Amino acid sequence: METPDVDLISKCLNGDNDAFSGLVTRYKKLIYSVVYNMINNKQDVNDIVQEVFIKIYSALDKYNPEYKFSTWAVRIATNCCLDILKKKRIDAVSIEEKIGVSDSVDTPEDEYIKKEKRKRINDELNRLPEKYRVPLILFHKNGLSYDEISQVLNEPMSIVKNRLYRARLMLRDSLSSEREEGVL
Repeated sequence: METPDVDLISKCLNGDNDAFSGLVTRYKKLIYSVVYNMINNKQDVNDIVQEVFIKIYSALDKYNPEYKFSTWAVRIATNCCLDILKKKRIDAVSIEEKIGVSDSVDTPEDEYIKKEKRKRINDELNRLPEKYRVPLILFHKNGLSYDEISQVLNEPMSIVKNRLYRARLMLRDSLSSEREEGVL
């Protein structure tokens, strides 16, 4: 049986470094996914993930066991990514598969068209204000629930739902206006 997160955290706080490696093993895919989807720079992802885990380790004494550890860790990862995005203005990842761009085997022309669509979606997603872009990425790319996004962003559920709704509308409108202009 798997040791509960709270027990691993308690062991970490009492000096057991092996317990933290258990947390890293348990949550590395989730944190990697969050960072990858927000940063969209493969060369930087591993370094940022490592930085996130250092921040998590440093803040373990602040963890409140009333909440899921995974949500708390995602919040730290999200905040770290937001800080990096503000500093470097790195492009965020698109949500192309949610718009209907698949990864099936196609002709070179089809691949080129899909690549251009993904780039266009990425560009439009990156033009969204941060308060709309981040919930969209967390929901569509990382599969977080409304409740988890609310906890990660420290915003009421109504605001999260509203921002997701508006973000989808803004993205759809910008993409459809581009289609009408013949850009897409």
